[in-house]
Amino acid sequence: PPPPPPPPAAQRAATIEQGDECHLCGMIIAQLPGPKAQLYEQGNPRAHKFCSIRDLLAYALDPEHQHRIHSVFVHDMAITPWDHPDDQTYIDARQAWYVIGSNKRGAMGPGLASFGDEAHARAFMASQGGRLYRYAQIDQAVLAQIGH
Repeated sequence: PPPPPPPPAAQRAATIEQGDECHLCGMIIAQLPGPKAQLYEQGNPRAHKFCSIRDLLAYALDPEHQHRIHSVFVHDMAITPWDHPDDQTYIDARQAWYVIGSNKRGAMGPGLASFGDEAHARAFMASQGGRLYRYAQIDQAVLAQIGH
């Protein structure tokens, strides 16, 4: 029998190019403040890029898409500027800490901030307000509280 196919290459967050549009809302991603996000779906080598974590979650929590999502990335806002997050600072979204309801504005209004560790998330909350969540805790009800 033929040898098994090699495993797929490890997926990494892609670079946000100047003209890239948000997969959900169509806005130009690079022109907007706050953390960005992206995901890969099974069987698709191209990343879906999002202008905000809110748009990513709106897409990822949709039952139509949930089962196809392979990997998800968000910016670690502890190590990148809010207004122009760096492509080198993406982390695994499923391991990140999220501050929802802070007074920071993102691409689509109220900003969701993502962090690689709890201490940075709590420090952000202390100065900007909000509530702390893990990825698995965020559902449609939490998303609905965020507004636009």
